[in-house]
Amino acid sequence: MSLIIFAIPVFFLLIGIELLIAKMKNLSYYRMNDAIANLSCGIGSQVSGIFLKTFTFIGYAYLYDHSIWKIKNNVLTFTLLFIGVDFFYYWFHRLAHEIAFLWGSHVVHHQSEEYNLTVALRQAWLQGAFSWAFYLPLAVVGFSPAAFLTIASLQTLYQFWIHTKLIGKMNPAFEYVFNTPSHHRVHHGVNPKYIDRNHGGTLIIFDRWFGTFQLEEEEVVYGITKQTNSWNPVWVNFEYWIDLFKEAFHVHKVKNFFLMMFKMPGWKPEELGGVQPLKEVTPQTFHKYNTEISSGLTNYAFVQFVIVLLGTTAFLIVESKSPFNKNWTLKISVASLIIFSLLNIGGIFERRRWVVALEYLRVIAVSAVLVFLLKDSSVFVAVAVGSSVVAIISLLWFTKFTKELNLKTL
Repeated sequence: MSLIIFAIPVFFLLIGIELLIAKMKNLSYYRMNDAIANLSCGIGSQVSGIFLKTFTFIGYAYLYDHSIWKIKNNVLTFTLLFIGVDFFYYWFHRLAHEIAFLWGSHVVHHQSEEYNLTVALRQAWLQGAFSWAFYLPLAVVGFSPAAFLTIASLQTLYQFWIHTKLIGKMNPAFEYVFNTPSHHRVHHGVNPKYIDRNHGGTLIIFDRWFGTFQLEEEEVVYGITKQTNSWNPVWVNFEYWIDLFKEAFHVHKVKNFFLMMFKMPGWKPEELGGVQPLKEVTPQTFHKYNTEISSGLTNYAFVQFVIVLLGTTAFLIVESKSPFNKNWTLKISVASLIIFSLLNIGGIFERRRWVVALEYLRVIAVSAVLVFLLKDSSVFVAVAVGSSVVAIISLLWFTKFTKELNLKTL
């Protein structure tokens, strides 16, 4: 089973602890709409990863099978592999900030205007389609796929705890070598001096060596320079690329089209207004995106999200036990229903009118699919009755708020 899936309960335990401490200290670190949008992006990333990892793993395994030698697994080689994974992660991460087209594969992680542990799980759905190629030299030199996946998973798990404001600066010796909450807060800053700094995963030494290190000094303002202004996890994953191509297709020279793709994000030729200077921001001058819905509708969206989360976790666990299951139609159907559910929940927080009809459809579809999946199970009757009851309650509960959703579109 994937280490990431195994760690899911720990993630949510730590999120709960952070939320509790923030509440006890009267710190406004969390907003429901933002946190669920973050987690929705994370769920979508894990679901899309089922399909992406199948192909990327095959590519790594092929190069390993044809490598000149095979490196044996021991403490020394695991240490070297750990450094190698972090080194290539640094370069993917850095270039994903410095090349406009690649930025589209990573920007989702930076869109949240809060900074808490849910942000760690806010991942772009297609990042793996680009990042995997950076690690292929490790296969060529002979590091086994199993060892690589283990170290890469541990490197990813490490980065969870650094997405918090509750931990200040740490021991200077530790901060000199390793990535920490202080270093990573800088990385998520939209303050001009913080942009494109501290790209390290587990280690911060590559930033020090290659000139991208920045200490945390003034208070960090979180987000991106062009605010996303959406809780819709589908839209936020593609908005940047849509805007980039829309603008790029208005240039008069082919050269400028490619420059817009491969120069820094925000670069534009003079015919489109040129590069705009970065604006200084402070927590007082930066206005966070927000929407308001009633507490009752918020509770409904939260409960539906928990149901989707539990269902997705079960799907990921089953898939991890048989990752090469050939029933792609079933996989795609379940994955599509999960994404459809996340789309609706985001639409509820934005009070979109189109959610009304789609939510009725979604609730019925979820119940029907669950019954279908377990039709040959010994618990079929209990599942059929239980899912039907939950669906009826959900439909009646949601109906109470249809007028609120029809009031206006934000």
